Amino acid sequence: MLLDGRALRSVRTRELARRLGILPQSPVAQETPLPLLDEPTTYLDLAHQIDVLDLVADLNRREGRTVVMVLHDLSHACRYADHLVAMKDGRVAAEGAPSAIVNEDLVEEVFGLRCQVGVDPVAGTPLIIPIGRHRPDPAG
Repeated sequence: MLLDGRALRSVRTRELARRLGILPQSPVAQETPLPLLDEPTTYLDLAHQIDVLDLVADLNRREGRTVVMVLHDLSHACRYADHLVAMKDGRVAAEGAPSAIVNEDLVEEVFGLRCQVGVDPVAGTPLIIPIGRHRPDPAG
């Protein structure tokens, strides 16, 4: 991993702590230039998930902060992220703008899930529609 072009292992611990804020699933209030959020919407109902994601988007847009966030809700990730990194088995499977990389093949490769990818009618971003085993696939 790189931070401002430098390998993280080469950055001194004190400097790294000053530059990065890690927010695990329990709240941590820090004023850091690069918040790292690990599943910040887990255990929240849908309305609160959107509140949290809107707050993160505000940090990014109003304050110009880069935010790194792990999300497993792909439709939320597509709606809120400018840049996605899809990981599989510790490697990068794809990265780029959501509309450039998210498709049925990527979701099946990374998550083992058959789906259809449509267009979110609100945001215009990819919308993942899982097929699952208990509903017929309307596409055949």
